[in-house]
Amino acid sequence: MEHMNPLLKDNNSEHRFITIGEIMLRLTPPNYEKIRMTSTFEASYGGSEANIALALANLGVDSTFFTVVPNNSLGKSAVRMLRSNDVHCTPVILSTPEQTPTHRLGSYYLETGYGIRPSKVIYDRKHSAFTEFDYSALDLRELLGGFTWLHLSGITPALSEGLRKLILDSMAIAREMGMTISFDGNFRSTLWSWEEARDFCTQCLPYIDVLMGIEPYHLWKDEENHSKGDVKDGVPLQPGYEQQDAVFQAFIERYPNLKCIGRHVRYAHSGSENSLKAYMWYEGHTFESKLFTFNILDRVGGGDAFASGLIYAMMHGYKPMDIVNFAVASSVIKHTIRGDANITDDVSAIQNLMNMNYDIKR
Repeated sequence: MEHMNPLLKDNNSEHRFITIGEIMLRLTPPNYEKIRMTSTFEASYGGSEANIALALANLGVDSTFFTVVPNNSLGKSAVRMLRSNDVHCTPVILSTPEQTPTHRLGSYYLETGYGIRPSKVIYDRKHSAFTEFDYSALDLRELLGGFTWLHLSGITPALSEGLRKLILDSMAIAREMGMTISFDGNFRSTLWSWEEARDFCTQCLPYIDVLMGIEPYHLWKDEENHSKGDVKDGVPLQPGYEQQDAVFQAFIERYPNLKCIGRHVRYAHSGSENSLKAYMWYEGHTFESKLFTFNILDRVGGGDAFASGLIYAMMHGYKPMDIVNFAVASSVIKHTIRGDANITDDVSAIQNLMNMNYDIKR
C-alpha cells in the first residue's frame, strides 16, 4: 500500500520545497512574565527555516526540512512536532554522541514583551548537534534531488564555518540543478558581527532568485572605491516608495539573477501594537502593500511568516499585488498565534485578511 499525505491530494502545484536549518527548543514564561520572575516555562519548538517549512506544509505545500538533532528524547520530540504538521523529515539526521560530542538540541528563551516593554531572546545554542555535525560527507545532490525550491537563511551560516560552506555549496548545486533559491538574510547580532554577516551574505547574492529583505549585504556605490559608501546608506528603516524602489533597482542592476525582492516594514507603536506593510520588486516593477495595524500575541516568527506567504503566493501564480498583500497578511496572522510558526491551514483566512475582511466566517 502506498503511503501519502492526504493534505496533498488536491495539491496542483509542481513545486516540492526543501529548507535547511536548525530547530530549537523554545522556553517561554507564561502570561508575559519576565524570565527572572517565572517558575514555569512553556515548551515549544522553532527556528527560522523550520517555521517556513511548517507554514508551507500547513498550507498544503509539499514541504521537507533537513536538520541534525541529537538521537535523544528532545531531538525526537522536535521531529515529531514537524511530522505532526505534515513536514517531511526523511532526510533529518538523528546524530550519535560520537558524531556530535556535546549531543544537545539548541534552545532559546523568549521573554514576551507587553505594552512599552519589548520582547527579549536569550540563545542557548552553542555546540548543538546541528553545529557540531561534520557535513563534509553529505551528498548534497542526493539531498536536493527531486526538489524544485530551496530556502536558506543567514542564521545558519552564522553558527559555524562548516555551515557557511554547507550553505554556499547547497546554493551552487541547487543552481546547477535548476532549482528556485530563496534567501532571507535574517541578521542576528548575538551570532556574528554586522560586517561578518554582510561579507558572507553578499557572496550568496549571485545564486539567489527570491531575496527576502535588503540587509545584511554590501551594495557598494562604487565596487572599486568602497569609501563612497553603500547604496543603502541613509535609507530609513521605514522608507518611502521612491527610496525603496531605488534600492531595489540597484540590487537588480548588480544582480540580474534576482527575480523577486520582498521586504516588510514594521512600525512599532508599542510592544503590543504594531503596523506592517511591505514592498516587493517583481516583473520589473516595485509594488507596495496595504498597511495593517494589529495587536500582538506573539511576534517571533513574523518575518518567517512573511517569507512563507510570499513563497506560497509565488508558487501558486498570484498576481504581483496579491503576492505582496498575501505575504503581509500571513505575517499579521502569525502575530496572533502562539509559537514560532504560522500554523494556519486555511488559505482563505489569509486571503480574507489581505482583503481586509474581518467578518466571522460561518
